[in-house]
Amino acid sequence: MAGTAGGGPAPRVGVVLVSHSAAVAEAVGRLAAGMVSGAERVPLAAAGGDPRGGLGTDAAAIAGAIGAVARRVLGEPAGGEPAGGEPAGGGVAVLADLGSSVLTVRLLLEEPEELPLPAGLPAGAIRLVDAPFLEGAVAAVVTAATGAELRAVVEAAEEARAYRKK
Repeated sequence: MAGTAGGGPAPRVGVVLVSHSAAVAEAVGRLAAGMVSGAERVPLAAAGGDPRGGLGTDAAAIAGAIGAVARRVLGEPAGGEPAGGEPAGGGVAVLADLGSSVLTVRLLLEEPEELPLPAGLPAGAIRLVDAPFLEGAVAAVVTAATGAELRAVVEAAEEARAYRKK
């Protein structure tokens, strides 16, 4: 899944969903995007499964998803030509399901040269979010659709942990 979700102010934050299962990452992305009315606007990508299509993680796919969303946040077209976007308060929120997906994202963030990031993206503009995968994804996409800054998107996703069902 690569696309956008939402309406209203121009989003400054994109969301990447990383799961051991491509089907789970895609489905959670569709659900989160479906919770936002209006035209698709939040840069959103899913990276799930191993390179052979099974369960697992794929560092190259995760790096590609982060890079693609970062370029959308900066307003660069697919070809990578800068559009003069300014990420003030913007960035990429990355939500991972568990275990090796979290570790893979951490390693990529520790080695930024492994990420195909556009020029002009400030340090700290990509954040691994400590949130429940489904609820956090919905909160992140809904908040990003309002034009909120990265800090607010991360906080909303992390606050989803406190949502009680009983």
